[in-house]
Amino acid sequence: ILSMKARAETIDRLLADRFITVPKKLMRREGIEMWVLVAREYNEDPIVKTMLPGTAHAARRRTILVFSDEGELGVKGYAVARYGVGDFFKPVWNPEEQPNQWKALSDLISEKKPKNIGINVSQTFALADGLTYGEYQGLLGALSKSQKAKIVPAQNLAVSWLEARTPEEMKIYPSI
Repeated sequence: ILSMKARAETIDRLLADRFITVPKKLMRREGIEMWVLVAREYNEDPIVKTMLPGTAHAARRRTILVFSDEGELGVKGYAVARYGVGDFFKPVWNPEEQPNQWKALSDLISEKKPKNIGINVSQTFALADGLTYGEYQGLLGALSKSQKAKIVPAQNLAVSWLEARTPEEMKIYPSI
C-alpha cells in the first residue's frame, strides 16, 4: 500500500498523462470545442473530482475548469477559480481585477470563441449530470445571448472521460 505522499504523486503523474491525451481525443470525437465544468465546495461535479490533484480532495469555493480545443495547439486547460488547480489548468481569474467569477468565464469564452460549449448535464447518466441548478443559473446569467446559444450537453464526453484508461493507467491496474 502506497503512502499518502506516494499516492498523491501517482495521481498527479497519471493526471498529467491523461490531460495530454484524453480530452483532445474525446472532445474532437464528440465535436465539443470547449468543456466547462463547474463545482462548488461540498457539492462537486463527479467528473471534477476525478480531475483534482492528489493533494486536493474537493473543489474550493466555486471551481470552474475549462478545456479549450485550440486547434494545432491541442486542448488547453484553464481554471476560473480563486486558487490554481494542479499544473494543467492555467489560472485565468484575478478577483482583484474582475470580482465577478462568472464574468471572468464569459470573458474567457469570448477570447477563445468556441463553436460550442459542453456542460455536464444529463437526464440519463447521473455521473454526467454534475452541474447543479444554482450553478447553471449563475452560468446562464453571465453569458451573452450568443454564448448561451452555444451550450450543449456534454454527457457523452463526461462518461467517456470516466471510461477512458491511458496505457500508463493500465500498467498499474493489476497492482490496485
